[in-house]
Amino acid sequence: MKNLKNDILKRVYLVYAFVGVFALVILAQTFNVQYVEGAEWKKKAEDLTTSFRQIEAVRGNIYAADGSLLATSVPIFEVRFDAKTEALTDDIFYNEIDSLAYQLSNLFKDKTANQYKRELTSARKKGSRYHLIKRNVKYTDLQKLKTFSIFRRGQYKGGFVYTQQNKRVRPFKILAERTIGYEREGIKPIGLEGAYTNYLKGVNGKRLMKKIAGGVWMPISDENDIEPLDGSDIYTTIDINLQDVAENALMTQLQQHEAGHGSVVLMEVETGNIKAIANLQRDKNGNYNESYNYALGYSTEPGSVFKLASLMAAFEDGYLSLDDIVSTGNGVIKFYGAEMKDSHEGGYGDITVQRSFEVSSNVAISKLIVKNYGGKPQDFVDRIRQFGLGEKLGVEITGEGEPLIKNPSDKSWSGITLPWMSIGYEVHLTPLQTLTFYNAVANNGKMVKPRFVTHINQRGRAIKEIKTEVLNPSICSQKTIEMAKKMLEGVVEEGTAKNLKNANFKIAGKTGTAQIANKSGGYKNEGGVTYQASFVGYFPSDKPKYSCIVVVAAPSRNVYYGNLVAGPIFKEVADKIYATSFAIHKPLAKRESSAVSKIPYAKDGYWDDLSKIYAEIGVKTTKSVKSAEWVSVKTGDRNVELYPKKMNEMLVANVVGLSVKDALFVLENQGLQVKFIGKGMVKSQSIQPGEKISKGSTIILELA
Repeated sequence: MKNLKNDILKRVYLVYAFVGVFALVILAQTFNVQYVEGAEWKKKAEDLTTSFRQIEAVRGNIYAADGSLLATSVPIFEVRFDAKTEALTDDIFYNEIDSLAYQLSNLFKDKTANQYKRELTSARKKGSRYHLIKRNVKYTDLQKLKTFSIFRRGQYKGGFVYTQQNKRVRPFKILAERTIGYEREGIKPIGLEGAYTNYLKGVNGKRLMKKIAGGVWMPISDENDIEPLDGSDIYTTIDINLQDVAENALMTQLQQHEAGHGSVVLMEVETGNIKAIANLQRDKNGNYNESYNYALGYSTEPGSVFKLASLMAAFEDGYLSLDDIVSTGNGVIKFYGAEMKDSHEGGYGDITVQRSFEVSSNVAISKLIVKNYGGKPQDFVDRIRQFGLGEKLGVEITGEGEPLIKNPSDKSWSGITLPWMSIGYEVHLTPLQTLTFYNAVANNGKMVKPRFVTHINQRGRAIKEIKTEVLNPSICSQKTIEMAKKMLEGVVEEGTAKNLKNANFKIAGKTGTAQIANKSGGYKNEGGVTYQASFVGYFPSDKPKYSCIVVVAAPSRNVYYGNLVAGPIFKEVADKIYATSFAIHKPLAKRESSAVSKIPYAKDGYWDDLSKIYAEIGVKTTKSVKSAEWVSVKTGDRNVELYPKKMNEMLVANVVGLSVKDALFVLENQGLQVKFIGKGMVKSQSIQPGEKISKGSTIILELA
């Protein structure tokens, strides 16, 4: 019995000892956590609930050449209410909640005042620290919110909390949409937005924020904020007016011919500046929009526009001249059993090389190339590559299509490759690559890289200038260039593009009509053969200022020739530029003999002004009536005679011959409302001089 009792006591003591040791361990660990590691654990706890969060920098703007905004960031705000902020007492809240609810309802017009009141009162009772009021709030509305009841007390006294976000917008909507591009999270950036994102995005700032219920982050204070550095602005070469003309002209033709897609690119010859680039594609509903940059990325068989390169190769190697004769026979020729035809039934007979290009004879050009390069096709390929064809341009915008110029060593090379290459098949080029080659011809052989951006500014100061890059100072000899130019001018003057001939200025270029290969490599689809119409050239041809390419794919309604589908778009763009750009107009010849007098001509006007001007330039003036303020001017051989213009306060003045400024001064002082049509001096007036004045009447001035 005694042994049993001792055994039990031992066990009890053992348990007590174990519990005691365990208690000591807990006490020791508590002391360690509280005093030894306390600061470290406290910091970790704070890190779990507070953190520096990013403040998004405002993305830089993208401008057109004239300073018009192509893309900009508009600030939008998310507004919330801290219903539990300590300084907001019940007295303040319940005294002003009715007014706040009414103001919110009146501003946003999405809820009644009673609904807002119930919502905010409920948030107050629940102790919500970050209650959502409204998303996507405009800056002007934010300024109004800051004046509202309760909110005007700020974040800590009124619980008014807001965060800024930036929304990217394009003021001109779809104009150059794909070229401007976008950058979105999780999506590969495209266009200029993607190419220059490192400049545009700026540097994000930081803000101390606290994590509250629901995983929502609420700003704590702005004392420790690190302000973001806004992005830089990029200035493009795009001319917004020409861009509008290009897109509208393209849209009209695509709709008229129910085409699949099309593109237009306008380039400045000397600089390579892209002044307009339009890409439109038809969707399943028959509407057209910019969903892909065909000008940059669509690499296809160019067709007849490639014939220029073929003949230039033969010119450069000394095989041909413009006056050489070639026989087209009946317009049909076979190469290893494959038949090639001319579009003209029966052929063109015996014609010169110049004429073969003007009428775009497949038979003539393929015969010439095979005759001279049939035994050495590599020479032809090497010469084509020397022109800069076959290599990417290396433009900054991603997605440039891969060009294809075959080599005789390629597995796909066959006996018919050379003749078909000579007329633009079995080769691939993008519209922009083709245009760059033609632009080099217009630029006397100097090939420049297409340029989309001229400079980058940060806070109004230029930080980078992007100069024109020369890809090849001379793609060939000047003799070859001159022959190429003569052929291109002949196409418009006497060839397949005679419908583009212009009386005011000359155009040089080449039409193209190509069959589009299907996925299997053939040219027939369900609806038959699909075509691509194109025209590429430059103007004015005697002193090239602009080059342009138009490509329209899959036109229907049995009209698919380049001169009829693509040509009118080119012509509309060229006509618009000619009408608005005096730089390409020929100067008027000076004819001294036709001038009545060498004394400068002046409009009628105010006597004091005219007399001072003539005195300054040493011209003698005479005035028949000394008291007249307004005078008519008659310019003689040696002097100027000034005659009084009668002005009666009760009668409508005669303002014919006056400048707009002077006419407005006179008529508005007589109490008339003035409207005018045109520019220059006053040619006629709707209310005749001498009629009785009716105060407030409208008088229309025609200017000339």
